[in-house]
Amino acid sequence: MTITLAHDELLVAETFGPTVQGEGPSLGRRAAFIRLMQCNLTCTRCDTPYTWDRTRFDLDAEATSTSITDLLAWATAQPVDLVVITGGEPLIQQRRLTPLVRGLVEAGLQVEIETNGTIAPEPDLLAWVTRFNVSPKLSSFGAGMPASKRIKPRVLNHFVVSGQAVFKFVVSSTADLAEITGLVQDHHLEPVYVMAEGRTAEEVTRRLAQIADPALALGFHLTTRLHVLIWGDQRGR
Repeated sequence: MTITLAHDELLVAETFGPTVQGEGPSLGRRAAFIRLMQCNLTCTRCDTPYTWDRTRFDLDAEATSTSITDLLAWATAQPVDLVVITGGEPLIQQRRLTPLVRGLVEAGLQVEIETNGTIAPEPDLLAWVTRFNVSPKLSSFGAGMPASKRIKPRVLNHFVVSGQAVFKFVVSSTADLAEITGLVQDHHLEPVYVMAEGRTAEEVTRRLAQIADPALALGFHLTTRLHVLIWGDQRGR
């Protein structure tokens, strides 16, 4: 991308809300979303490729340089008490992100950050975030990427010891549950949520029915994709 940022700007794909947090422990909570550009992974099943995939999208056209002041004004004007910062991979921009999160919390809002778990949060950011929803990418989701790129043990341990993270896995089939079990055991991940992949209500419901019983037997929590069940694959919902 050719966009140059000022020190107080973030590279933003979109802001939207009020909507609901569609996944994880805050499922169903009314929320506003700030989606950032850029990602350090190239997942073949990514549902937001317009934040990073220049082979299919004009990233300069997708991105907006937005000041922290403007983002704070937008978010605090929303009738919500939860702001979710997602991507892409938000922690690529974490040094610029920290003042935004601090401002949101000082305004009385809770802040969740969605992350793929390959970049450790710095102490200044960790001090303000309510929760990190850490979603390590399985081999089925990031086909073609080596495990060494998708799974960073030191970073996962950083999230574990922080006490501020939950671990959320996107599951395409019951075969993925064995890989999740190995990651949970190897890296002492908890709590663990599993959710069915899908971009339509039918796909999510069908896969959720397939994985529910074995996931529960393994001790995992279940989460759906509530926004997909309601609005399908609409962008900005």
